[in-house]
Amino acid sequence: MTTRTTRSMVTFPHPFALAGYGDQLPAGEYEVVVDEERLEGLSFEAFRRTATYLTVHGQGRRADRTEMLQITEADLKAALSIECTPDRPKHDTTNNSDAALSPQED
Repeated sequence: MTTRTTRSMVTFPHPFALAGYGDQLPAGEYEVVVDEERLEGLSFEAFRRTATYLTVHGQGRRADRTEMLQITEADLKAALSIECTPDRPKHDTTNNSDAALSPQED
């Protein structure tokens, strides 16, 4: 089975929260890591998302610590959509992955 990992950056201009993570996260740039596996037996190349992670760098006395929070694509989209209000500019995303088929995560 073939797997791939893609990385992209997302910028939150304001503090935000993620479901299942107790602390509010500060505004800034975050790396999103997506793991996918190749779907075998198709007449075209397609991948299925198996995991999504948000890289969070520590603050204050935990500045030397980095966490990779496993999140769902839906939670990430929800956190990003909160940023898109009339008084707040749309976030900046850069996705370097190829086109892929990605069913919704449970």
